[in-house]
Amino acid sequence: MNAHFNPLDPIDLALLHLMQEGLPLIPRPYAALAEELGCSEELLAERLTYLQESKQLRRSGLIIRHRPLGFKANAMVVWNLPNEQLQAIAEQLAVQPCVTLCYERPRRLPDWPYNLFTMIHGRSKEQVREQLAQIIERLDLQHIEHDLLFSETCYKQCGGRYLQKKNQEKNQEKEAAKGVAVNG
Repeated sequence: MNAHFNPLDPIDLALLHLMQEGLPLIPRPYAALAEELGCSEELLAERLTYLQESKQLRRSGLIIRHRPLGFKANAMVVWNLPNEQLQAIAEQLAVQPCVTLCYERPRRLPDWPYNLFTMIHGRSKEQVREQLAQIIERLDLQHIEHDLLFSETCYKQCGGRYLQKKNQEKNQEKEAAKGVAVNG
């Protein structure tokens, strides 16, 4: 057994289950989670800090369902940046108001030379093209190879999955039991 392995406390497991379902949209979501877990907000904050520092809760963020809000034109802008300029340009792109995601990915040569991906949302394709043109002009990126890839289909958006849902576990146990009964 790994000497550095620390099993999760039951409250940590319960907290991870709750976090992967998302925070409630109320003025004090952490107070509601603490109440559901039967602990104080202070203990909840300590456990969240521990889960983040131990890399068991990798990230938390907001998922906005942009299409119902009228943002129906969504495009990934892929950039082929020189490695020595990637960090500086990525930092500039990430703070642009219309850029909602910005992340590095490895190139897949020879077919895919792009190493930085940014997402732009707009109410129309023309608005997205205009926003991209403004970014290119403002940051002087005319010399950088890039491509604009519009989304055609919207798939389910959800947060990180750290643990199986309790109901999924129960269903899997039931299915396994049926399989044993049928196959046994």
